Amino acid sequence: MSLTGPARWSTAISRIRLEGADARRFLHGQSSQAIELAANGTCLPTCLISPTGRMRALALVRPDDSGADLLVIAGDGAAVHQALDRVLFPADRVKLGPIEAVTLVRWIGAVASENAPELLSPGVDLGAGAAQPAWLQLPGEPLPAWLEALPELSDEAVELLRLRQGFPAVPGELNDNTNPFELGLAPWVSLNKGCYVGQETLAKLATYDGVKQQLRHWRSGAAISCPPGTTLFTASGERAGVITSALAGAEGMEGLALVRRGALEAEELFAAGADGTANTGVALQISVPGGFVAPPVGAGGLS
Repeated sequence: MSLTGPARWSTAISRIRLEGADARRFLHGQSSQAIELAANGTCLPTCLISPTGRMRALALVRPDDSGADLLVIAGDGAAVHQALDRVLFPADRVKLGPIEAVTLVRWIGAVASENAPELLSPGVDLGAGAAQPAWLQLPGEPLPAWLEALPELSDEAVELLRLRQGFPAVPGELNDNTNPFELGLAPWVSLNKGCYVGQETLAKLATYDGVKQQLRHWRSGAAISCPPGTTLFTASGERAGVITSALAGAEGMEGLALVRRGALEAEELFAAGADGTANTGVALQISVPGGFVAPPVGAGGLS
């Protein structure tokens, strides 16, 4: 399947509006990105994480004169809204608006012919490369003509692109067992902005090189069964990780996996067979996804 484009794909996402003088400060303390002093009109990528640094959602933040838009692009928007509402205090000058359904449009093989408020340029990989922006499609508004003219990718092609770029999704990669650095999301995290939810955990991971697993792409030309949860082994039979996503296509099977630190240099790992070991499994080719950014080391900002 060719993914050279030009083509586009659309994803339903959630927009949460925060109004008030403390909106930026509030989001600054509830997510991984430095938001409080950001300029109006910027688009900032951020992770919404638990106090122990575990993934809950990925979002983009757009600050403006009266507050900020929080665009939940991966994860449960309703759960994010509920979590924010739970930690709002009467003294906070923030009004949390309702969840609004909007659409994120991404594309490959084309260049945006206009610059409008709906064009999002966070400077991170949203599934089509770090330099590629995305379009925020608002309810009832048409796409610009240049974007409308691009053919729509099939669901299979969209998933294939996601896997090859390594863009995390629920439930395989975004869950209570992963942190941003394991998923290659270092640019989504500020290590120098001060206190925020999960900051201590992420700072320690960076300072002490504590990331124990990383996201990898895997591929097999054979028609095999490797569903999420399948254990991976090294050639010597040691546990090496677990498959998180899988897709059967015309070129065989491929997907994503969380690979243990000791096996990160392996170009080949083995999926567990019917007996749960590598003895009856098949070989998988392992590579770094196109959008993966290595975890930071020695820059935890613990001070």
